Amino acid sequence: MVTLNVNGRTVDIDASPDTPLLWALRENLQLVGTRYGCGLGACGACTVHVDGEATFACMALIGDLEGSEITTIEGLSGEGDHPLQRAWIAEQTPQCGYCQSGQIMRAAALLARTPQPSREEIVEEMSINLCRCATYGNPVFGGILFTAGSAAVEGYYPILRQAGAQVRQALILTAAAHWSVPREEVTTREGAVIHEASNRSMRYGEVAALPVPVSDVREVAPENLKPREEWRIVGTDLQRLDIPAKTVGAALYSIDVTLPDMLTAVQLLAPVEGETPTLNSDAAARAVDGVVDVVVLNHSVAVLATNFTSALAGRDALDVTWSETSPFRSADSDGELAALAEAADDFDQDAIIWEDQGDAEAALSESGTVITSRYTTEHVYHAQMEPLNAVASVDDDGLGAEVWLGTQSQTVSIAVASAVLGTTPDRIRLNLMEMGGAFGRRTAFARDLLRDTLLLSRSAGRPVKLIWTREDDVKNGWLRPATVHRMDAVMGSDGTLTAMRHRVASPSILEFLFPNRWDPDTRRDGLIMEGTERSDYDIPDFRTEHVLMPRQSRLGAWRSIGWGPNMFARECFVDELAAAAGSDPVAYRRRLLAQSPRALNVFNTAVEMSDFGNAPEGRAHGLAFAGYKATLGTGVAEVSYENEQLRVHRFWAAIDPGVVIHPQGYRAQVEGGILFGLSSVLRERTSFTGGQIDQNNYYDYEPIRMPDIPELEVTLIESGNPPSGGGEIGVPMTAPAVANAVRELTAATPQRLPFPGVET
Repeated sequence: MVTLNVNGRTVDIDASPDTPLLWALRENLQLVGTRYGCGLGACGACTVHVDGEATFACMALIGDLEGSEITTIEGLSGEGDHPLQRAWIAEQTPQCGYCQSGQIMRAAALLARTPQPSREEIVEEMSINLCRCATYGNPVFGGILFTAGSAAVEGYYPILRQAGAQVRQALILTAAAHWSVPREEVTTREGAVIHEASNRSMRYGEVAALPVPVSDVREVAPENLKPREEWRIVGTDLQRLDIPAKTVGAALYSIDVTLPDMLTAVQLLAPVEGETPTLNSDAAARAVDGVVDVVVLNHSVAVLATNFTSALAGRDALDVTWSETSPFRSADSDGELAALAEAADDFDQDAIIWEDQGDAEAALSESGTVITSRYTTEHVYHAQMEPLNAVASVDDDGLGAEVWLGTQSQTVSIAVASAVLGTTPDRIRLNLMEMGGAFGRRTAFARDLLRDTLLLSRSAGRPVKLIWTREDDVKNGWLRPATVHRMDAVMGSDGTLTAMRHRVASPSILEFLFPNRWDPDTRRDGLIMEGTERSDYDIPDFRTEHVLMPRQSRLGAWRSIGWGPNMFARECFVDELAAAAGSDPVAYRRRLLAQSPRALNVFNTAVEMSDFGNAPEGRAHGLAFAGYKATLGTGVAEVSYENEQLRVHRFWAAIDPGVVIHPQGYRAQVEGGILFGLSSVLRERTSFTGGQIDQNNYYDYEPIRMPDIPELEVTLIESGNPPSGGGEIGVPMTAPAVANAVRELTAATPQRLPFPGVET
């Protein structure tokens, strides 16, 4: 028994003195606002105050803290009204919110000792904490519940507008019938149905509660929806309802769920994909206090215990031998990159045509001068702040379950659960939880992790929470695949771009991630090839093709999917073509965009915002025109080299998303995308040797932190087009804009992500 002072209260904790404070808070005291992110003090999500000092709760042992005053996010202020919490709400700061408890606690400690900190002091202190955000049937996905690829607004906007209009008609008709007045005399305003002639009104909820609601209403045609000039909510910055809970540690993620009689499970996972375990002995594991059971699955051995730390200790005590028959034992990321480069240049290699306009092949073969460049992007990992986890409680008959999960697809998750239990979807009760970051990581992951959680719960006959450690999450990452791009172009005597071929060598994401959607005959993979299209550039002869290579790792969709790598290659190449034509990058792109007024307007806006080409001495500007599906954008980067390290000082972005639903939220999404893109430029890279990922945790896979963040300026342009997403568009413009700025500064174009030699 250890006695602690937590949030001004003396508490007795029935746990070993060497238990990390993090797990004593979360499991013994149910103070779950202190988050698990890495387990070794590398991310700051678990920051608390110990005697007023910001402290990593994952690294502090409770036996060392008797007599200390411990404050968690729940105890920072009595009513959640600390000045920082008020500021976080006023500025609508959180996105996924998972790291915000730690961010606020560290900032509060800084202000307590330095009430008026300088910007440099803030940056230095807050650089310790990591923020990955740097902030549902969906028709786009064939009617299933799925949010990914910035498709939620695009898919739901027309449907929800129409549904809202029809519900409004039902409310009006119901109220009119109740009041016995003509329907034409009834209107709605600010959540109420109103009959002005009699000065009567009812709130929507009151109308819905009437004994005989009118539900038989005509379908409202799109042309009869409320015109733009009458909108009162769309396009305004209403405060998000989720943010207050995220500032006080009250937002619940699946990792926070606690159920009666629940067990916590961890897994000893296969070191290489496809290997299977042989359990030699679990005696030492079962001897660990708190361990309840050990279960062998086809790709892992799971330890179930009454708490997380006991489960980990039990896992460490297992004696397991792994098979050595997986073909991925020979997988090597450097070897894959070499094979991709060779395939991109091998025109005897079969290639799947993605887009073919005019006759680029003839133009390239007949021209005496073909300009060729090659670009490479390496594997990257999602690095979302909340490691993968799931909670399941299987019914007594084994044919139903209740599930708690943060997922990007309810449909996929329910389908997986019903398949695992051999039941029907109506037997699965899914509690959709907050997600501590996703970025593509929480799309099809239920296929493995939720499956295992259900199997373990059925085996134990009790609810089970399965948690992957950060190391598990990294080592078993579903990576954005490496790509190699060969770009070929022909220009006329006046420098006009007349023909281009964009050839991408890469394995397929779709074949691995969604095999049910993979067509082995056409072999078309939009998750790789989207973004290679000619789109708004006027190029008479144009061809893009995919050289499909075998995968050597697990693959997944990563923020911006194919658009990020493809825009990096294309926009860097366009700058090279401009130089070869004796033109500047602005004038050259204006010629290419001359037939697309909407695109040209976005481009010119970014040029004007940044005063492009007039960078301060010692710095340089670079730009990139980059769309994401229906969203158009242009980014401008301002860079320099400081102490031989690349520094991005400022970044401007002009975005046309059609209609903007929530401007403040949209800007936050764009800014987060820009910083995601910048992180892939400066640092992020995953490698693997012998089928095993080389990285482990945030100390050797480290996204950018506060000192790396440039000044950001985002301008949104409303063109009146249908709304399109904002979560991805910031990524594809960033790397090429930074690369082109480096080219302007040094006369050398970086052709690989991350840029060699610029890790900070």
